[in-house]
Amino acid sequence: MPIDNNRVENLIRPWALGRSNWLFAGSLRSGQRAANIMSLIQSAKLNGHEPHAYLKDVLARLPTQKASQIQELLPQHWKPLD
Repeated sequence: MPIDNNRVENLIRPWALGRSNWLFAGSLRSGQRAANIMSLIQSAKLNGHEPHAYLKDVLARLPTQKASQIQELLPQHWKPLD
């Protein structure tokens, strides 16, 4: 086993650094919105998507997406348009 844990430390660094900033989200609703966006970003990463491309595509498609097909925009089901 390697003696250092740099990989894990690098993965959690953004969360550790942002923790104090997130205390001042402005309001409870702002904090909830930030948590939702961060969850989408992390889910996109876990599903092998580049988060910026994922969010850009989803936000562009969202206004015309049928409510019955909204699950297609979730990171685990998302397929980029060609």
